Amino acid sequence: MSISRLRRLLAGAGAVAFIALAAALGLAEPASAHNYLVSSTPTVNGTLTTLPAQFTVVTSGVLLNINRNGSGFALQVRDAAGLYYGNGCVQVDGAGIRQAAAIGAPGKYTVTWQVISTDGHIVSDTFPFTWSPTGDYPKSVGHAKPPDCNGKFHLNATGLPPAGSGTGSSAVSDSALSTVLWIGGAVLAVGVAVGVTLVVTARRRRPTA
Repeated sequence: MSISRLRRLLAGAGAVAFIALAAALGLAEPASAHNYLVSSTPTVNGTLTTLPAQFTVVTSGVLLNINRNGSGFALQVRDAAGLYYGNGCVQVDGAGIRQAAAIGAPGKYTVTWQVISTDGHIVSDTFPFTWSPTGDYPKSVGHAKPPDCNGKFHLNATGLPPAGSGTGSSAVSDSALSTVLWIGGAVLAVGVAVGVTLVVTARRRRPTA
C-alpha cells in the first residue's frame, strides 16, 4: 500500500470517528436535560374554584425515585400569610408528583414543588394561583412550619427535603458513566473497523511470489 493511500484511509477513519463521537454526544445530550413543568393542578397563575382530591405537578419525563419512598420530592402550598397546608406526604407517579389537597380561606396561594430530575439533578420552582371557591369545602388549618410528612423527612434550611441517599449524586454519576462508556464503545468500534480494513487492503495489495 502506498503512503498516500494510507494517509487517505487514516484521514477517512478520523472523519468517521469524529462523526460517530459527535452523534453519540448529540444523542446523549437530550437524556441529560432537566425535567420541566408540563401541567399542574392548580394551574400556573390560574383560579381554582373547586378543591380537587389532589394537588399535582407533571413534568416532562419520568422522575428519579430510586428509593421508592419519595425522598427529595416536595409539593408545598402556602397562603399569602406564609402558612403551609397539607401533610407534606408526596407520592411519585412516573413523570409527576401528587399530594392530598388541603387549603384554607379564599385568597392568593403559592405552590412550591421539588423533584429529582431524570438526569439526577434536583429541580424546583414556585408558581402562584388563586383560591376562589364557588361552594362549601373542607377548610384546613395552616401551619407556620413546612410539613415533613409526619416526621418522615428531615427538612433543610429552605424548608424542602434534601435528596435522599442514593438518589441525586449517585444517579448523576451512573448517567455520566454510562454515557462515557457508550461513546467510548462507539469510537472503539470505529477504530477496530478501520484497522481491519487496513489489514485486508494491505493483504490484497501484497505482491505474490
